[in-house]
Amino acid sequence: MRNGADSLPPASRPSSRSRRPPRLRTGLAALAFMAFISAPRATEIENEPARDLFGAVSKPSPGSPRPIGFFSKGCLAGAVQLPITGEDWQVMRLSRNRNWGMPALLRTIEHIARDAHRAGWPGLLIGDMSQPRGGPMKTGHASHQIGLDVDIWLTPMPSYVLTPAEREEMSAVNVVAPDRLTVDRSVWSPAHLALIKAAAEQPETTRVFVNPAIKKELCRTAGSDRGWMTKVRPYWGHDDHIHVRIACPAGAASCEEQEPPPEGDGCAEKDLAYWFQPEVLHPTPGKPRPPLPLSALPGECRSVLLER
Repeated sequence: MRNGADSLPPASRPSSRSRRPPRLRTGLAALAFMAFISAPRATEIENEPARDLFGAVSKPSPGSPRPIGFFSKGCLAGAVQLPITGEDWQVMRLSRNRNWGMPALLRTIEHIARDAHRAGWPGLLIGDMSQPRGGPMKTGHASHQIGLDVDIWLTPMPSYVLTPAEREEMSAVNVVAPDRLTVDRSVWSPAHLALIKAAAEQPETTRVFVNPAIKKELCRTAGSDRGWMTKVRPYWGHDDHIHVRIACPAGAASCEEQEPPPEGDGCAEKDLAYWFQPEVLHPTPGKPRPPLPLSALPGECRSVLLER
């Protein structure tokens, strides 16, 4: 079964120093990219790293929004951009140009922001969604490729509009304790639970990836209303944000859905034991995986990449 979660496993996850890429020089990057793929080079890029090709495009492809492929091996046609400031959200790391997605994802973000605000969370700080044409990213993610994933910081939105510089420099708050066995009780609050519940209760949401220590805390404090807990899945990383994934939209024939999560609230000892083994809590870094070539993506992604 495919996972396709937000963070790469330890053996292939980029170092923390790679998570904040330099500011994009969009005009030059776009010109250079178009020159790179102009005929006859357009037929010679099959073995090029897809992350370099999709990462160089600054605008979406024309046409109707369409997710193509799987969450960790695909692309996005006709992407829609989330406004950088909404009533209950603000987009972070604007230089990354990763606030693109399917219309269904934008609606889900708006609904999470609304419901979380009503439950006591001040507003959302939005991390990465997808690139303008989806596809693999140079840093930070194995998934987020088809416009159906979003990272939401576990840091409450300030009561004022952040400047572009603040959105680049402000750090998300790590809510996991140093021993990684539980949450950091000096920063964790019931409002964090309310945010995660609001995300999981959206009908379009299929998964909310969280750090295993966060999942364990939710198991302890969620109360009797636990139906939403099925969607909350432990995974590496996610110390300072949650990763929300929604289902393939109805009629999206080229979108490959992920299998549903197992039934139950995921709180049994057998469900959590794996994540708290010493070798999993403190893994030994391995050799990075080679980047996906363009040829590994669905055939439709060539058209999405090259369309002007």
